[in-house]
Parts: sequence; structure tokens; C-alpha cells
Amino acid sequence: MTEQETGYDYRRYRKLLAEAIDENKRRELIDVLIRENARERLEAQRTSDRVAIATATVAKILRPSGPGDHFKPGQGSRPI
Repeated sequence: MTEQETGYDYRRYRKLLAEAIDENKRRELIDVLIRENARERLEAQRTSDRVAIATATVAKILRPSGPGDHFKPGQGSRPI
């Protein structure tokens, strides 16, 4: 990814705003801002999905697999 794709590029947006002297340029600026906001929302959703999958995986690994598999304090392995 380029630097512009990874974050809010103030210099680029200021330049586009300064160039937006007519209706077409203003519309182009609005389109850029809309598209890039959509990309941020998509990335946020992907991150949320990854966290949900990781949480479900950890819960699956940690949950008991059968009736006798429940953890009971004090019943760990004993030294020989």
C-alpha cells in the first residue's frame, strides 16, 4: 500500500481543496473523500471480522470438549 492508502493525507487533501475552484473539481474532491471513507469503513469491518474469528477460535480451543473435561481447581497433575 502507498502512504496515501494507509492514512489521512492532509497535504494531498489541502492541495485538492486548493485546486477545487470550479464545480467539476469540487465534485472530484467530494468523490475522493467519499471513496476513501468507504475504504476506511471496509478496513474497519475486516478488522472487526478478524477479531470475531480469532475470538471464536480461542473460545473453541478453551472450551471443554466433553463432560469429564471441566477444569477443577486442585486437580492438576501431582508431582511424583
